[in-house]
Amino acid sequence: MPGQRISKPNPPPDPSHLPDSILDLRAQPRTKAVISNTELDSLRSFVRAANYITAAMIFLKDNVILEKELTFDDIKPRLLGHWGTCPGLVLVYAHLNRIIKRTNLDSLLVVGPGHGAPAVLSCLWLEDSLAPFWPLYTRDRAGLTRLITKFSTPGGFPSHINAETPGTIHEGGELGYALSVAFGAVMDNPNLVVTCIVGDGEAETGPTATAWHGFKYIDPAESGAVLPIVHVNGFKISERTIYGCMDDKEMIALFSGYGYQVRIVEDLDNIDQDLADALEWALSEISHIQHAARSGNPIVKPRWPVLILRTPKGWTGPKQLNGEYIEGSFHSHQVPLPEAKTSEEQLKMLQVGRLDGQPTEDVLRIVPDKKEKRLGMRKEAYAAFQPLTVPAWMPFGVQRGSEASCMKTIGSYLREVIKKNPSNFRIFSPDELVSNKLDAVFDVTGRNFQWDVACRAQGGRVIEILSEHTCQGMLQGYTLTGRTALFPTYEAFLGIVHTMMVQYSKFTKMAFETDWRQDIGSVNYLETSTWTRQEHNGFSHQNPSFIGAVLNLKPMLARVYLPPDANCFLSTLAHCLRAKNYINLMVGSKQPTSVWLSPEEANRHCVAGASVWKFASVDDGVDPDVVLVGIGTEVTFEVIAAAALLRKLVPALRVRVVNVTDLMILSSNGSHPHALSEEDFDTLFTKDRPIIVNYHGYPIEVKGLVLGRPGMERMRIEGYREEGTTTSPFDMLLCNNVSRYHVAASAVRGGALFNAKVSTEAHELASYIMHLAQKDKEYIYREGRDPDGTFDTPVFGDVKK
Repeated sequence: MPGQRISKPNPPPDPSHLPDSILDLRAQPRTKAVISNTELDSLRSFVRAANYITAAMIFLKDNVILEKELTFDDIKPRLLGHWGTCPGLVLVYAHLNRIIKRTNLDSLLVVGPGHGAPAVLSCLWLEDSLAPFWPLYTRDRAGLTRLITKFSTPGGFPSHINAETPGTIHEGGELGYALSVAFGAVMDNPNLVVTCIVGDGEAETGPTATAWHGFKYIDPAESGAVLPIVHVNGFKISERTIYGCMDDKEMIALFSGYGYQVRIVEDLDNIDQDLADALEWALSEISHIQHAARSGNPIVKPRWPVLILRTPKGWTGPKQLNGEYIEGSFHSHQVPLPEAKTSEEQLKMLQVGRLDGQPTEDVLRIVPDKKEKRLGMRKEAYAAFQPLTVPAWMPFGVQRGSEASCMKTIGSYLREVIKKNPSNFRIFSPDELVSNKLDAVFDVTGRNFQWDVACRAQGGRVIEILSEHTCQGMLQGYTLTGRTALFPTYEAFLGIVHTMMVQYSKFTKMAFETDWRQDIGSVNYLETSTWTRQEHNGFSHQNPSFIGAVLNLKPMLARVYLPPDANCFLSTLAHCLRAKNYINLMVGSKQPTSVWLSPEEANRHCVAGASVWKFASVDDGVDPDVVLVGIGTEVTFEVIAAAALLRKLVPALRVRVVNVTDLMILSSNGSHPHALSEEDFDTLFTKDRPIIVNYHGYPIEVKGLVLGRPGMERMRIEGYREEGTTTSPFDMLLCNNVSRYHVAASAVRGGALFNAKVSTEAHELASYIMHLAQKDKEYIYREGRDPDGTFDTPVFGDVKK
């Protein structure tokens, strides 16, 4: 069955078995009209004009205001777009314009059904919010013609809302994230109301289901408000929606359980009066909640408003075609007249009206007079960046030769960041801040969970919710409206937001290429509790794949750092908090580990992205037989331990140790802004010596980065091999061939090709080294722990611990 068969358009849900008393929980509409006849006429004129333009954008390449009878030549060769959601979006947009003009409301609009771009673009053109950003889209006949004829064609606006759309902070392609983005946008924006349209298809996604709890993290004393409008038009692409099959009692029960106060908007014969009344009621409720909080008497568990808007899918469009219902069914989801280019019947159905070349006074009457108040002109969406005051990091540095947890060290630094940025920096964390040893921030702030008496109304800068999707969405909304945030989490579960991050990167790429969009802060991921020290949680917690996800992004956006110690992590974090427009991934350990570099040395090392570590090299790394490379905290420790072992067992082998902290420097010359030139690469890694790479992630990632560099057949790469279980820390390294023994054995085999003295005993030495690995493994399985001293800082003959 290609699509669901329905017996009538806009079919109602079957009645539930819930008691009628549940209906008492809903907000009741007022009995008297709330808008005048003049306003009503203007609303309807705006809606008619916007719906016309929306349909024209999908179908017409000429004759855009129907000055003559349509012909097949007037129809686009490819019909692209999504009509079904558009009439509902236009209706909401028109009413927001009206209420903004009447009340001077500061509002953004976040549209979950991003495929409804024609509706949003038509409204932007009518309110004259396109031309200030795109001068060719003037509010006259020439601009209208371009808008209609170029939509979904090369050089025109795409079929989905994106960063080129004024007023937009949400891509809307992959469904599920609109609501969490909206909640992030209002944080620390006390005067802002973000209206968020959630389609009933999007409402079926897991991320949306959790995001309904977002208001529980909004302190009305310091932040704005989100007004969710659930647009229930009943159908997805070829099937009814879950919400479309829920009656009013079920919807009221669901959202009342979440903690909302529900207002249902469904009087189709008087939809404008009904929606206008609902919006005024919702804004009144928001004002009441905020006034109480800002007067020092916050309402405990306030019931924030939510509107349930029930309108037919494809409303005002074609009613029937070929015996099938179009309006009020899934047939209107995309192009309701798919053969208008070749069918006389469908072409005639398209000829239903005409439009003036520019909006009439009646249409413009509801457009806000103050341009900066218009939904497409809000500066929060494109020009609101507030740079952080980033404290100097060196005072937080730790002594070289000591041991320190990277996370504990930067936790103290983040405490200072929060103190210096009390209203434009937040941490979004999936309930792991203490586990990840960043709890020093709680010395100066708290969690912002308003339903918990211990956290309520205290201005906490930490949002902890066990939903990576919600953290990511809030992070996006917060960042795109001008602030900066940090997302620390377990390495294994950051991949949950892989596609969200990719969607966000597409938005930021287009924003970067759109000259009227100003800078934004970088999105900063802090990936810890890594696989190398998740031996206690087991295989499910061992997954470094998010690194590869970032590597696949557009090079101008992507940055991946693997600082080897606490001082390098401090330097990296400070850099990322200052950086703009990037997606930064920082990977490191929360467990105490050796501090290899002083703060001054760490600073120089991080600026370079990689350097020779002379203290662990033979003769400062001059004229090596083999180059050992560490990329990542624990695997770098193993490289240093291997160098110390080789110094003891094979003193004739000349070893150079290199650490890479900026992964992108390995990229082939010219492929990334940070890529080393061929000359610099050869200087660091030599032109012809074997290179043994011990890498934190999957080996194929480094292979991909160096692809195209000459002579890379001499590079041997080891990394995570998808081997893991509940075992000891050192056994995890042994299982994945990244232990000191594996590095040392490879170094002997490779270095022997350039050192005749070593070559005479290379096989014997390598075999003995791997014998030591086997003996350690036997000890671990016998004793249930690593051998004593395994993670003591290695000591070289000329270097004291």
